[in-house]
Amino acid sequence: MTARVEDYLATQVATRPDALAFDDNTGVSVTYAELDAAADDIGARLTGLGVVAGDRVLMLSENCVAAVALLFGAWKIGATVVPFNARQTAGEVQKVIDHAEPSALVCTSAASPDAAAHGARFGAVEATGPYGALSFAALDGGTPDATSDVAVLLYTTGTTGTPKGVMLTHDNVRFGGLTSSNLRNMTPDDVIYGVLPMTHVFGMCSVMAAAVYTGAPVRLAARFDVAATYEALKSGVTLYSAVPQMHALLMAYTRKMGYTRLDSPTLRYVSSGAAPLDPAWKRQAEAFYGVAIQNGYGMTETSAGTAATTNAIGDPDISVGPALPGVEVALDMDAPGSGDGVGEVITRGPQVMKGYYKNPEDTAKVLSADGWLHTGDLGRIDEKGHLHIVGRSKELIIHGGFNVYPPEVEAALNDHPQVIQTAVIGHKVDGDEKVLAFCQVADGDDVSIEDLRAFAAERLAGYKRPSQIILASSLPAAPTGKILKHKLLEAFADQIG
Repeated sequence: MTARVEDYLATQVATRPDALAFDDNTGVSVTYAELDAAADDIGARLTGLGVVAGDRVLMLSENCVAAVALLFGAWKIGATVVPFNARQTAGEVQKVIDHAEPSALVCTSAASPDAAAHGARFGAVEATGPYGALSFAALDGGTPDATSDVAVLLYTTGTTGTPKGVMLTHDNVRFGGLTSSNLRNMTPDDVIYGVLPMTHVFGMCSVMAAAVYTGAPVRLAARFDVAATYEALKSGVTLYSAVPQMHALLMAYTRKMGYTRLDSPTLRYVSSGAAPLDPAWKRQAEAFYGVAIQNGYGMTETSAGTAATTNAIGDPDISVGPALPGVEVALDMDAPGSGDGVGEVITRGPQVMKGYYKNPEDTAKVLSADGWLHTGDLGRIDEKGHLHIVGRSKELIIHGGFNVYPPEVEAALNDHPQVIQTAVIGHKVDGDEKVLAFCQVADGDDVSIEDLRAFAAERLAGYKRPSQIILASSLPAAPTGKILKHKLLEAFADQIG
C-alpha cells in the first residue's frame, strides 16, 4: 500500500500518544492521540455529508488546530483537500469551487471571522469537538477519482481567469515534511512557531508535515501579529520560518521598543524564504536573532523545497544552497532572459508536482516528459554547486537594452535602515521599460525619496536605478506576506508618473 501523510500521525500515536502536538490562539491544544481522534470525528462528519474517496474537500481556513484535524480527517477517508485562505474574497472562493468541484466545504469558523462569513453564505452548520469548532456544508461535487494519490490541491497566489490548481501527492507532502525535518535537525524537543499559513505550501509541507513527522509541537498563529510573534519567540520557541516581510516588521518593532536584538534563550533555527537574501540584510538579521539565517528555494509546484542552506552564523553565502537530497537542479540556457551564466532554473525529483488539475495544456508547458519542471525563475549556479536566484523571467526588466533583475534593485534599497521591504517592477513607456520601486517604510520614519535615490546611486549602476521611487506604509500582499506585484500599478496609479 502506498505511504500517505496520515502515516506520520499514526507513528506519533503509536509511540508518543500523550505528547503535545498542536495548540492555537483560540485556546485549543491537542496531543497526538487527541488529534487522531479529532481526525476520525471529522472524517465521519465528511462521510455523513456524502464525501467518498477521491472527492475534493474545500478547506477555508486560517491556522488553527481544527484545520490540522480536518486535513488528517479528510486524508483518512481518501479525500483530497483543497486548502484556501479564508481571507480571500467571495469571488476568488467561487472560482476555486467552480474549478475544483468539491463535494464539501469546511470552514474554521472559530479561528477566523472571514471563514465564518464564507460558511454563512453556504449555510454551513457548525460542529464542535476536541478540535474546537468547524462549519460544514455539502456541495454539488464533481466526479470522484477513487484512485487519486493527490493529498492537496493548492491554488496559486494571484490567480486570475481560469485558476491553476497544483496537485501535490501524498509522496510530495511526505517528502516536504521529511526533508524539512532533516534539514533543520528537528527533534521532539523543538517548539515551532507556525505563523506561515497552512493553506500555502510553505506552511503545509515545511511546517505542519515536518512537525508531525518529527513529533515536535507547533504553536499555531492564525495571522502574523508582530507583538505576538515577538513574545512567542522569547517564550520557548526553537524554530521560526518566515517570509522577509515578517522578519523586517519584527526587527522594526524591536527597534521601536529600544532593543537591537531579540535575545531569545531557546531560538536555534531561523529561515527566510520567498526572496533572495542581501549580504547586508543577512548580517543584520543574524545579529538580531543571534543565529544563522538559512535561505531556501521552492515553489508550490515543488512542494516548497528544491534547495536550501545549512550555513553557520556569519557565513557570507547568500545563495539558496545546494539541491536537496534526491533533487536535481539545472539551468536552461535557451530560456528568455538567459545569458552571462544566468538561465531558467529547472528541477526534477520527488518534490515535483503531479501537474495542474484539469489543465494538461499548462502542465505540458512547464513539465517535460522526462520529469523536468521549468520554474520560470532565472538563476545561476556557483562553483560550489549552490543556486542563486536572480529573478522571475516574466519580471525581467529590459531598460535601455540592459537586463535589470528586480531582486538586485530590491536588495539595494532594502539595505536602507528605514526601509522595511521593497518591490520593483517594470513599467513600459515609449518603447522602453522604466524601473519602478515601491518602498514600504515604518509610520513616522523620516526618510525621503531623495535620500533613497542617493542611497541607490551608491549601490547600483545607472541603468539599474529606479526611474521613480514611491513610498508607502504598506504594499499589497497575499496572506503569506508575499508582495502581489501585479497589483502595484493599480494600487498606486495616482502616484505613477
